Amino acid sequence: MAAPLLTLQDITLTLGGKPLLEGAELSVAPGERLCLVGRNGSGKSTLLKIAAGEIQADGGRRFFQPDASVRYLPQEPDLSGFDTVLAYVEAGLGPADDPWRARYLLTELGLTGDEHPSQLSGGESRRAALARVLAPQPDVLLLDEPTNHLDLPAIEWLENELSSLRSALVIISHDRRFLQNLSRATVWLDRGRTRRIDRGFGDFEEWRDQVLEEEERDHHKLQRQIVNEEHWVRYGVTGRRKRNVGRMARLGDLRKEFREARRAVGEVKMSVAEGKVSGKLVIEAEHISKAWGERVIVDDFSIRVLRGDRIGIVGSNGAGKTTLVNMLIGTLEPDSGAVRLGANIEMASLDQKRAALVGDTSLKDVLTGGGGDWVEINGEKKHVIGYMRDFLFMPEQARTPVSRLSGGERGRLTLARALSLPSNLLVLDEPTNDLDLETLDLLQETISDYPGTVIVVSHDRDFLDRVSTSVIVAEGEGKWREYAGGYTDMVAQRGFGLSGLVAAPKPAPKLKAGAVARAQSAGGGKARLSFKQKHALETLPGRIADMQTLRDGLQKKLDNPNLYAKDPQGFARITKELGDLETKIAKAEEEWLELEMLREQIEG
Repeated sequence: MAAPLLTLQDITLTLGGKPLLEGAELSVAPGERLCLVGRNGSGKSTLLKIAAGEIQADGGRRFFQPDASVRYLPQEPDLSGFDTVLAYVEAGLGPADDPWRARYLLTELGLTGDEHPSQLSGGESRRAALARVLAPQPDVLLLDEPTNHLDLPAIEWLENELSSLRSALVIISHDRRFLQNLSRATVWLDRGRTRRIDRGFGDFEEWRDQVLEEEERDHHKLQRQIVNEEHWVRYGVTGRRKRNVGRMARLGDLRKEFREARRAVGEVKMSVAEGKVSGKLVIEAEHISKAWGERVIVDDFSIRVLRGDRIGIVGSNGAGKTTLVNMLIGTLEPDSGAVRLGANIEMASLDQKRAALVGDTSLKDVLTGGGGDWVEINGEKKHVIGYMRDFLFMPEQARTPVSRLSGGERGRLTLARALSLPSNLLVLDEPTNDLDLETLDLLQETISDYPGTVIVVSHDRDFLDRVSTSVIVAEGEGKWREYAGGYTDMVAQRGFGLSGLVAAPKPAPKLKAGAVARAQSAGGGKARLSFKQKHALETLPGRIADMQTLRDGLQKKLDNPNLYAKDPQGFARITKELGDLETKIAKAEEEWLELEMLREQIEG
């Protein structure tokens, strides 16, 4: 195995008087694909900064191959000091790097390079920073939340770009699908220490759960040992009542070990305050349209949303996802068409920009609405401190201004506020932003168990697969279409994802080696088709047409937006049948084309 390009050994770091890293390790070999995972606040970004040489650890060793190149993508890139975005990207190139690649990457990411950095949005700054680290094609790429502020087309493009690079990758991300598709090994940072598994993220969570279960068993054994030793101290003395000094020392050591053991961080506890039961029909939109000036955002869209539906909405930034949602929930009038809301609708919403979190408002006031010390969940009062603990906030944070909260804490607070309001319709705009994987798990379970209706805007493909009964997709030019199932089901039906990446067209099939020679042999020296080949050439078009008719019928069934909700097993069966049929059609078409080329070659 090749020598590592980057090595961190026994890294220690203390922040604010508390140990953050205690003997953390990281080793990156050429071409390796690592993901670095852990809870929010566990020190992942700090460890990556140490690897990049951005900050100095209190202890430990950092080694980097002198001739290797490294590029680091921070969560908040700094573009100040540059007149244009292109100048910022080109400043990251080395002497031997190709300047053309800087312009190429900016174009692929939707920028011209002539923009002034101060005029960029958060997503555009992120794209510029990505171009800067990707342009040199370094030996090691250290990426801290590379998908933050990116829409789905950009995420899918980035996945393909990273897959094509020869660089070693170390990725921090909360995007499960992104990690599953790119990682080949996983480093878990937990309570200051790292553990490594030489398998991708897809195998990580099962392995992590096994490790935590073993820890819990060991902790329970330690408790039992302490009880046994205490029992001996009290009752197991000799007649002269002389205590065994060694046993007493052992009891002291066990107590110290138990006291100093750093248990796994607690889990978020979520529950939704349920409102009255809504009518069966929640939303009905008929031929709605909306335009801003000459730009059409929604063009002739219709949908019926029934109680219990979980609707995912996806599209590129600026496609009009929020506009569509606002029309569906009645806060924005369509230019034409009509929207009708059902009976007894009680709505709770979470906005992407966290607008409800005013800077000087305390955490406690956000949850209680500015009065009292209680939060009411499903008719039961709960003290605000207890509710804060459910979302991993400490009691001393009650009066903390929300402006001082981290991104992950703001995400948890917004969720806590939205879920505390009585509702039967949840509208969530990018709810997964800044949430760690464990909190995402619980949010998915909460939404799945929610008895009402959910409309969610998200760029997280795995999240959409887990919670959606159907997905509404921006098809371009104001056209929106609903697909049954989650994001993966949509891609299977549509043939490609939001990035527009389709499978490369297959080249025309080449005649199999010896095909003409065999035809000549069969014809006594003169090439001709065999009876079997003639029969296939004549009958294949009819068979293909029959299969295409059957395919259209299956597709029509899948186009029914209620199929997945009513019969998930039937939906899965039809999807598989459709996939198998597409394979058979492609094989038959290829066989016919090969025979037709052979016929033309013989006759020509």
